[in-house]
Amino acid sequence: MNSRIVIGISGASGSIYGVRILEVLKNTNHETHLVISRAGKITLAHEIKEKLEDITSLADFYYSEEKIGEKIASGSFKTSGMVIAPCSMKTMSEIASGVTSNLLTRAADVTLKERRKLVLMVRESPLHLGHLRNMLKLTEMGAIIAPSMPAFYIKPKSLDDIVNHSVGKILNLFDIVLPDFEEWQGNVNYY
Repeated sequence: MNSRIVIGISGASGSIYGVRILEVLKNTNHETHLVISRAGKITLAHEIKEKLEDITSLADFYYSEEKIGEKIASGSFKTSGMVIAPCSMKTMSEIASGVTSNLLTRAADVTLKERRKLVLMVRESPLHLGHLRNMLKLTEMGAIIAPSMPAFYIKPKSLDDIVNHSVGKILNLFDIVLPDFEEWQGNVNYY
């Protein structure tokens, strides 16, 4: 086993990002630990055609957000870090304030206190000053704010192209390089 990664799915739109991360890491040497918020389950039901059981089966371990005593809630359980994809403003605000009302926010809090990598794929627009202040606070605490911003230099032909590239950028932060990830090669045509 190469590494353990905690994956959180919150209630923000864009649950395909969390699901795609699970799909990509399935059958690799990366052990995945999944927690989904209550709102995340509602969003998944609306946005993804697969059943919740099919999605949770993509992870090596799945935890209910109510079970605050699971191993991902402890700093002694060593992981490479955590990614919340998508990350709602509510979840981000709880993490920024140190509130741990469920396993998702507790696991994020543990990731920060243990100085491990916490990546928040925030999904909201437009942002108000409170959102921006929470992003600043979390960045100062060591988190990485990674909004899902499509890279159009890849000339995407489908939604899957956009999702796959965004997921590739997130996994690059964990030193996981997808074989078909398209890196920027420099500008070859100047106007």
